[in-house]
Amino acid sequence: MQPLVSIITPSYNQAHFIQETIQSVLSQDYPYIEYIIVDGGSTDGSVEIIRQYSEKLAWWESERDKGHADALNKGFAHAKGEILAWLNSDDTYQPHAISEAVEFLTAHPDVSLVYADANLIDEDGAYLGRFPSKQTDYTRMLRGSVHIPQATTFFWSKYWKLVEPLDLSLKFSFDYDLWVRLAKLAPITYIPRVWANFRLHSQGKSVYLDDRCYPDMIRVSQRETGKKVTSLVFRWYLRRLTYAWLPIRWRVKLRQAFNR
Repeated sequence: MQPLVSIITPSYNQAHFIQETIQSVLSQDYPYIEYIIVDGGSTDGSVEIIRQYSEKLAWWESERDKGHADALNKGFAHAKGEILAWLNSDDTYQPHAISEAVEFLTAHPDVSLVYADANLIDEDGAYLGRFPSKQTDYTRMLRGSVHIPQATTFFWSKYWKLVEPLDLSLKFSFDYDLWVRLAKLAPITYIPRVWANFRLHSQGKSVYLDDRCYPDMIRVSQRETGKKVTSLVFRWYLRRLTYAWLPIRWRVKLRQAFNR
């Protein structure tokens, strides 16, 4: 039997994007999907949109929570799938993303997490460039080599149960913390497929090319290495001096040129 895949969408006041997100999940060709939406008490019409799809959802709620990570923890607590993922309410999946992820993970049960490539898009869905995905691992992530677009990640629930829950104190890098902890247990693997569209916009919480994630990442690296000063500290200051102040479009072009 093919494994059940649980997809969690955390959301708060994303009415402009959430319908596209929902449709990108429900239109996947993989037949065994459990879809869960955890809304943080939106007041912008999001709830009305979610309610239109309620019969196709395994579970959903709309109530105030403690933030992004808390919403995900709630969703994962209701998830029954052998494979887990989350898709934020301003991102979308590409066709066949879930079936390709399942095919890889079932063929490699010793891998804790798989991830792929993602398109970077703007508020209107226009293509900005490609997220610079590439293979990384536990050691390299602690040095700042992450290269994982969150929207493309799929992981086994058996490993999630060993590291749960997400750390609510890591506001901007709880996903990085999860990847580090999963990679410490078992290999994580990158495959060169485009699985998602990763949206960059003024109201989003995306930290791609964003300086806000570094204090949290430094905390994680300090915890894992036992060192107060890690290479991430120097990387943070270098970013702030070089290109962290540039507009997003320029930063995307600069990173793409650097990663060729």
